[in-house]
Amino acid sequence: MDNTIYLALGSNLGDRRANLVDALSQLRQKVQVEEMSSVYETVPAYESEQPHFLNAVIKGSTELPPQDLMHFLKGIERRMGRENSERYGPRPIDLDILTYDDLVLDEPEVTIPHPHISERPFVLIPLAEIAPDLTLPGFSESMTALAERADVTDSVVRLGQTLSPRLARDVQEEPPLTQLSLSHVGVTGIEHIVRLAGKERDELFYVEMDIYVELRPDQKGVHMSRFSDTVEDVISLVGSEKLPNLETLAERIAVEVLRDQSAARSDVHVRARFPQERHAPVSGKLTQELYKLIGMAAATEHRVAHLVGVEAEGMMACPCAQDMIAVQARERLLEIGFSEEDADRALEVVPLATHNQRGRGTLIVGTNEPILAEDLVHIVEGAMSSENYNLLKRPDELFVVSKAHRRPRFVEDAAREMIYGLLDAYPNLPGDTFVQVRQVNMETIHKHDVYAERVGTLAELRQEVYDGRYVTPHTTLDHWLREQLKQ
Repeated sequence: MDNTIYLALGSNLGDRRANLVDALSQLRQKVQVEEMSSVYETVPAYESEQPHFLNAVIKGSTELPPQDLMHFLKGIERRMGRENSERYGPRPIDLDILTYDDLVLDEPEVTIPHPHISERPFVLIPLAEIAPDLTLPGFSESMTALAERADVTDSVVRLGQTLSPRLARDVQEEPPLTQLSLSHVGVTGIEHIVRLAGKERDELFYVEMDIYVELRPDQKGVHMSRFSDTVEDVISLVGSEKLPNLETLAERIAVEVLRDQSAARSDVHVRARFPQERHAPVSGKLTQELYKLIGMAAATEHRVAHLVGVEAEGMMACPCAQDMIAVQARERLLEIGFSEEDADRALEVVPLATHNQRGRGTLIVGTNEPILAEDLVHIVEGAMSSENYNLLKRPDELFVVSKAHRRPRFVEDAAREMIYGLLDAYPNLPGDTFVQVRQVNMETIHKHDVYAERVGTLAELRQEVYDGRYVTPHTTLDHWLREQLKQ
């Protein structure tokens, strides 16, 4: 947007302040608003028997040529209810082009610079505020000089810097009626597109965020709008830094939220879908699989802790139903004349039916050591009976079904296998590393789903897996975070 423009805004019908806000919002579709003057209340010019105006001037840039810009402004006026009534009469919104670069243009539909700038204090004063050294084509004096000579008396009164309404008090800063702390207060489901540094090129991710703070007993509430403001500011700030991963983004947001909300602690959960190219097991067909990437962070004034995790789907085959099928199949084989030895041999080589489930596994790891999301995906998928794929040819389907039925597993088996897979893939992680595994199997023959979860530190898990020592209670995520955040 190479063309610098100054536009005048005015309103004297209805909610004048809201009209200016609405006009600004619509202007941003085609105009990059760079600066705005204070808002001024002004006495009407030319026709005095009408309500006072609110006026302001903005500096911006646009790609629209002058004629198209004027057409765009007239469209906004029309949508906001301005009618072709008497000249200089009352109106909900009035939008004028003051200048367009150094252009001089005199056409029936648009004249640039606006021919009445020098005689209108309600334009001169706000224009001089944001462009004091601006000199109009055909004039030798700056805006400041022209404004100083303007006869304003009480006809132009500055109201303030912004269009935000004046608040009599900040309700959130008042003490609550009940002095009681709250564990989590915030917003959920904030959606955004973020850019992270990839191996070969930057990658865009659609993310969803939940952001909370811990509320002290003397705090009535948080400033909810600041959460979204913080996200926008952080993403804008880090856009050029090429953040390496999602947990680092969560950490940056957590630190800024903590400061903006003056909170004791902040927590940020970020979820994103990320692709990985995979080949079907037999045909080798290339397919793109989507997984959920999880980044979490918690921050206090002195410490920050973060976690990384993934969620992946796979196929599960129920061992219990398969065992019942095996018993029934063996009885049938014996009935039709198979020997016990032949029946057992047949059952060893022939896949046995069972009911299947779609499994969804989650693995989250809290540590300062580098953890690759790709490794976690491999661990989660490997814990289930078989991987599943978006694209499968018939030989691939046969392989996946056969594999799943050769490895029947309960929901509890998958949760335990994820833990063992992490211990095997990352044997040198410190003992205070936090681990959370969760497996949900979506049932096909029941009306409910089945669930298994384990939390704890690696030290606790190693004692059980390698030493056979039952550890209880298990370290929870909240307990681990509070330990990590201690000074």
